[in-house]
Amino acid sequence: MGGYLLKRVVSLLPVLLVVAVVDFIIIHLTPGDPASVILGAQATEEELAKLREQLGLNLPIYIRFFEWIGGLLQGDLGWSIFMDKPVTEAIWEHLGPTLSLTIMAEIIAILFAIPLGVMAANRRGTWMDQTFMTFALLGISLPSFWIGLNLILLFAVQLNWLPAAGYQPISNGLLNHFKYLIMPAISLGIMQGALIARMTRSSMLEVLNENYIRTAEAKGLKMWLVTYKHALRNAFIPILTVIGLSFATLIGGAVVTETVFNIPGIGKLIVNSVLRRDYEVIQGTVLMIAAAYVLINLIVDLLYAYIDPRVRYDKS
Repeated sequence: MGGYLLKRVVSLLPVLLVVAVVDFIIIHLTPGDPASVILGAQATEEELAKLREQLGLNLPIYIRFFEWIGGLLQGDLGWSIFMDKPVTEAIWEHLGPTLSLTIMAEIIAILFAIPLGVMAANRRGTWMDQTFMTFALLGISLPSFWIGLNLILLFAVQLNWLPAAGYQPISNGLLNHFKYLIMPAISLGIMQGALIARMTRSSMLEVLNENYIRTAEAKGLKMWLVTYKHALRNAFIPILTVIGLSFATLIGGAVVTETVFNIPGIGKLIVNSVLRRDYEVIQGTVLMIAAAYVLINLIVDLLYAYIDPRVRYDKS
C-alpha cells in the first residue's frame, strides 16, 4: 500500500503542472487589464503604464509564468492585488463556507439517493422504480440555480421560515449555520443525489442477479439483510466512485449557487476575481480545485481496498 500511495502521489504532480500551465495561459490570454480596473476609465495611458510596471504586468508572459511557478514550488500562490493579501490567505478565508456547503449537500444527496436507488433496484419494473427514476431524471435535468430560486420564493418569501441569502459561520451557532445553508445545500444536493441514485440502482441490479444472492435468499435470510449486508456492499465500489466525483464537483461547481445565495465561498471568490482580473487569485483557486479533484480521487481509490478485500495494491 505504501509503494502504491507513493507512486500515485508522484503521478499527480504532472497533472497539476499541466493544469497550472493551461490555467496560466488561458487567464493571461483573456481580454482585460487589472490596471484599467483599478484606475478606472478616466485613467491616462501614462498612469496605466506606471501601474502596470509597479504590478509587473509589463513583463513578458513567460517571465511572469516562471516567477509564478517558482513561487508555487515554495508554497506561495501569489499576491492578490485587489485584496492586498496572499492568495493562500484569501482562499483560506473563503474555503470554510464552501466546505460546509459541500459537505451538507453531499450528506443530503447520499441520505436520499442510496435508499431510493436500492428500493428501485429491489422493485425493478414496478411503479415505484419508474417513479424514483423519473424524479432522478428531473433532478439531473433541473439547474441548481432554478431550484435555489424556487426554494427562496417558497421558504424565504412566502413562508418566511428561512433567510433568503447570506451566511453565518458555525461559531455563531449551529442552528443559524444550518438555517443559512440548508436551501443552497438542497439545491446542490438534488443533482448529485440523482446521479448517485441512478448509479446505485444500476450497480444493485447487477449484484442482485448473482448466484450468492439467490443462495442467501434460499437460506431464508431476511430481505433487508440480503440487500444491505450482502448486495449493497458488493455493489458499492461504483457508487463510491460517483460519490467521490460528486464531492469534488461540488467543491468547484458551487459558483452559481453561492452567487444566488450570496455565500462568501470559493465560487464567489472566483467570480469576483474574474470580474476584477485578479490573475493570481484565479490561478491559485483553479489550481486548488484541481488539487482537490486529484486528492479525492486518490482517497476513493484507497477506500476500494477497505470496502472490497479482493482489491489489493502493490508497487507494480
